[in-house]
Amino acid sequence: MNLQPAQPKIILPNEHGEPYSYTLSGPGDFRRPSVPISSRKVYAAAHVIPQMTADNTPGAPASLDWDATLAYRHELWSYGLGVADAMDTAQRGMGLDYAATRELIERSAAEASKVVASNSYPALTGQTVRDILACGVGTDQLDPLTVQASEIARVTDAYLEMLRLVENSGAKAILMCSRALVRAAESAEDYLNVYGTLLEAATEPVILHWLGQMFDPSLAGYWGDTDIDKATATFTHLLEKHAAKIDGVKVSLLDAEHEKYLRARLPQGVRLYTGDDFNYPELIQGDGTRHSDALLGIFAAIYPAASTALQALDAGDTQRARIILDSTRDLGLHIFSAPTFYYKTGIAFLSWLNGHQTGFQMVGGLHAGRSTLHLVRTFVLADQAGLLLNPELAAERMKQLLVMNGASAPVPTLTGVA
Repeated sequence: MNLQPAQPKIILPNEHGEPYSYTLSGPGDFRRPSVPISSRKVYAAAHVIPQMTADNTPGAPASLDWDATLAYRHELWSYGLGVADAMDTAQRGMGLDYAATRELIERSAAEASKVVASNSYPALTGQTVRDILACGVGTDQLDPLTVQASEIARVTDAYLEMLRLVENSGAKAILMCSRALVRAAESAEDYLNVYGTLLEAATEPVILHWLGQMFDPSLAGYWGDTDIDKATATFTHLLEKHAAKIDGVKVSLLDAEHEKYLRARLPQGVRLYTGDDFNYPELIQGDGTRHSDALLGIFAAIYPAASTALQALDAGDTQRARIILDSTRDLGLHIFSAPTFYYKTGIAFLSWLNGHQTGFQMVGGLHAGRSTLHLVRTFVLADQAGLLLNPELAAERMKQLLVMNGASAPVPTLTGVA
């Protein structure tokens, strides 16, 4: 008789703080691919892991555990996924300072070069550094509060400095939204001029990133207007004019209908990399005519399931692919729930539960961005999706967190003690 091992149990607080017994489900049937994933082009936006003994408080310089941070990228690569680095998932603009950002890009690119040269993973056979690593180009060497209206040249120069860094590293460039540009731009034309200069300077096609204000409130009014239709018109005008320099666009507005509308209007050869961490299953599957590729923060949390689903798509089994992706949707909705910019806390939390980092800390103190009950729900939803790959370790670490935060089963009150 082939008996499955009993899964661990843990006492968790429910939404009212009342204790109940929860039995873990065990890991899902996920597999690393033996050949490159081909039906979709995918990047998982990776987080960063700090030194646990560093001053990981708001405003402190970022001090990263480079071994653990790079090992996480190897984990993603081993499942056949590309890595999007130095993005908002890596706390760009939320704890990752400019010096650490530059070092992250250089180290990740050097690691990607080794992977390509050594054929380390069968799933990456024949891939280039650009195929497996894309890095964010921003303006965070500028303090946005010091940028004045009409200082377009200053913002452009900052962008160009980082564009050169990323391209020289060998990674694909992702032109990120800029808080400084929001302050400097006075019209949609200013956005077109800045991005036009960057695209003309780029030596290889880039990815454009449209990050919504739910991810960063400072980006309200990007592309020169708070009206989504007018902003989209400016964006599509840019795409049409510079299509030859654009590999794809990453749209992070959490609006599936808008993404489908934009996807249908892209110039020939320009990809739509979904950044919709709510609706990615249907957008990646597509409608039979068009589909989205992906550049997603949630994929850094669900990478075994995402890879297995993509392998099913490659095999033509769209039903199985959709079932797997749908099984992770509730987790994505929860991790990216408002305030959405704290989604990074959930990704780091799952990394800790699965043993990829020794402690649950983040640069800039962002590990405090979610409540204990929010993290408990993250734990349960990850388990139900089969994404706690070592249930015993995850249960033990969850217990430690509950005890530390005073949320474990109550200790009987002592009476008669003076």
